[in-house]
Amino acid sequence: MCSFVRSLIRQLCRGIMRCVMREWSREELGQSAIVFAPHPDEETLACGGTILRKRLAGAIVRIVFVTDGAQSHPLLMVPDEMRATRAGEAVAAARALGVEDKDVMLLGLPDGRLSEHEAIGVEKVAEILRLHPPAQVFVPYHRDGPPDHHATTRIVLSALRTCRQNATVYEYPVWFWYHWPWTPLQGRVRALIRELRESVARAWSMMRDFRSFVRVGDVLDLKRAALARHRSQVERLRPDPSWLTLGDIAGGEFLACFFQEREIFHRYRSNAEPANR
Repeated sequence: MCSFVRSLIRQLCRGIMRCVMREWSREELGQSAIVFAPHPDEETLACGGTILRKRLAGAIVRIVFVTDGAQSHPLLMVPDEMRATRAGEAVAAARALGVEDKDVMLLGLPDGRLSEHEAIGVEKVAEILRLHPPAQVFVPYHRDGPPDHHATTRIVLSALRTCRQNATVYEYPVWFWYHWPWTPLQGRVRALIRELRESVARAWSMMRDFRSFVRVGDVLDLKRAALARHRSQVERLRPDPSWLTLGDIAGGEFLACFFQEREIFHRYRSNAEPANR
């Protein structure tokens, strides 16, 4: 019964979003862009299909990996090894998305502690924006959840103001999907009630904010191939069941959210960013 209700609510949410969303034009697909990912893999999860569609349209796309991702599995792989592993995976995934090595930048800021390094992050991002001023910028949704995601968005928006650049900003969801009805409720009764209440608010935010989408059904196989390059996130690099993969989260339902027919975005101009932060 619970599964049926959740499925019904998901369908209702998708139906409402289809009514209010606008599909990208050919012109938008052809515009230059920089995708900022807090950690290696989020560029593919949230924007992989869009990057592929833009590259097929001839657009220049650059990817900036903000943190080094070294804290992914700290008890199973030492940070230095994980840092090198994820850097290689990031470049390989970008290639699979059609992005050349010269257009991939790794800022190497500390995973899990990005908020402590926002000033240097703004400097580094501003330098990139000055060298390669984009028409579009992609950042995590401002309600996404993890601190590194919030810090990434703050850094990029601050750098855009510093450079006085008025790009179109597209915020993408990642961990925002890790809530009911997209994934099952988990926990004790009191926690479930709180999570259900918060999930309703998040669903409303999603339907209110996400009004822009790119149709990616025809490139999902290529997107899967790109995600497979992030081996540390989709495979167990150590024979230990505690090495969690993206497919382990919510029994695979979290990962499935990134292989829908549409990639969705919250769109605005950088000189008119949302006030509800």
